[in-house]
Amino acid sequence: MVYQAFYRVYRPQSFTEMSGQQHVKQTLQNALLHNKTTHAYLFSGPRGTGKTSAAKIFAKALNCENGPAKEPCNECSTCLSITEGSNTDVIEFDAASNSRVEEMRDIIEKVRFAPSNARYKVYIIDEVHMLSNSAFNALLKTLEEPPEHAVFILATTEPHKLPLTIISRCQRFDFKPITAVDIVERMQMILSEASIETDQGTLKVIAQAASGGMRDALSMLDQVVSFSGDKLTVENALLVTGAIGEDIFHQLAEALLAKDAGATLSLLDQLVAEGKDVTRLAEDLITFFRDLLLLRTAPELKELLELVSDDNRFIAIAKVFEADTLYTYIDILSKTQQEMRFSNHAKVYVESALLKMIHLDNVTAQAIDPALAKKVDELERTVRELQQQLASGLAVQAATPQAVQQKKSASKSSQSFKIPSGKIQEVLKTATKQDIQTIRQEWATMMQTMQKSHAALLEESEPVAASENAFVLKFKYEIHCLMASDNPSLRSGLSEALRSRTGIAYEVLYVPEEGWLKVREDFIRKNGLSNSQRSKTADSEDEIAEGMLSFVKEAEQENVDPLVTEAEKIFGKEFLEVHED
Repeated sequence: MVYQAFYRVYRPQSFTEMSGQQHVKQTLQNALLHNKTTHAYLFSGPRGTGKTSAAKIFAKALNCENGPAKEPCNECSTCLSITEGSNTDVIEFDAASNSRVEEMRDIIEKVRFAPSNARYKVYIIDEVHMLSNSAFNALLKTLEEPPEHAVFILATTEPHKLPLTIISRCQRFDFKPITAVDIVERMQMILSEASIETDQGTLKVIAQAASGGMRDALSMLDQVVSFSGDKLTVENALLVTGAIGEDIFHQLAEALLAKDAGATLSLLDQLVAEGKDVTRLAEDLITFFRDLLLLRTAPELKELLELVSDDNRFIAIAKVFEADTLYTYIDILSKTQQEMRFSNHAKVYVESALLKMIHLDNVTAQAIDPALAKKVDELERTVRELQQQLASGLAVQAATPQAVQQKKSASKSSQSFKIPSGKIQEVLKTATKQDIQTIRQEWATMMQTMQKSHAALLEESEPVAASENAFVLKFKYEIHCLMASDNPSLRSGLSEALRSRTGIAYEVLYVPEEGWLKVREDFIRKNGLSNSQRSKTADSEDEIAEGMLSFVKEAEQENVDPLVTEAEKIFGKEFLEVHED
């Protein structure tokens, strides 16, 4: 008799024999019991998780002579013929090798014929994502409204490649990777029936290498049995699967703790020389440090360990490692695993990762750049200053209502505006009548060239004194003065407009009318010397003081309207007569 592989001989023949997938089994069994089966199913999930086996078991349960039943009897002629693959009413269709629309049309044409010896015609389409778009389109209408005697079961490992129109017409079941515990339990049953001796450690190595696929696990078990004979050992399982033993992991962990780069790299070189796949090695290292982290943080969950056992030596070494260190090891290896995908020198990346792990403390100490640390300090200092300013600002805001109650007549703007008395005094000392007339002559024309919002704000203002490079602008209302002085766009626009017409970049000093009168009085009082005081001063100083006083008085008395000045400039004084309203 021809030898058959374990995964073929021990394929599940009932829902009870299926490993895992409890959510799928219970749903299908309840539908069978209550006669609520539908016309189309989609089984999706990783390879080797029982999709095709579940489809065949479901087909048997539907067509069983004692059913529809929760479990097929596997004794009647219908169940036996489906198991053998000889039943003409259960059609397995491989979409990978029959992806053309012609094959799909052939199926569709035969769907309408009634089953020959079974209750339902069941079409199991494996790897359905391999069908062409034309084949999907041909299947679409039949899949939506098949004959009452037809049931479609679509199986795929890549459901995202299926059109949404197909998925929406099916009842979908997502098969999950099978746990290592279930895989080990299934392998123990198989080896017990085959009278082959083994231990738990050997089966755990195979289950870990299978990565959740039962078919992969049974294939590897078959290979280990062929290699070992009647008794399986951990060493043989490690050799066949390419996995790494616990002893090597323990030695590697001790070398990392001892910061022994030589021993660490020697162990890596030994593993590569034995034919271990470097990519698989990086993945196993991540799982190993994950197991150590589990032993350190949740030692009671020993059943979740994947690579190592709950041996006392691993429990002891897990306690030596800091949790943060294990987190960092996993992070380093994960990044290394991503970088290895784009390189032909995978071993170099793993060596670099191990060296980073050895020098982790030094790397952490040097990771902070001095320049970056300085910037951080500056930012922290700035944050503290802002917090202090915010606190003081809140204090001022809290005090403002009280101040308003005490001084209702005082406006908020007058309290915040500061009159530049010193600068105005300096302008008055060097002010001339010619300078102020130059500005007044250009003022009206200049106002027409400015933005309307700026011109409106300056409507109640007038120049009252000017020197060679600065002039005083008086505002009738204090709030307008504050708004103009706080508006950088207006300030720059005003200076630029004057410069374009006079050729001089004037500095503008803003002052409300009340402030201007006070500054002017202070200036006259300081410079209005009495006759007795004048006799004690030089003639030149006396003349200067008298000149300044006369200018200030003239400038105040000669409050010429800018429009009148502009009209005189255009038409001449002899043709102009001014009438006051």
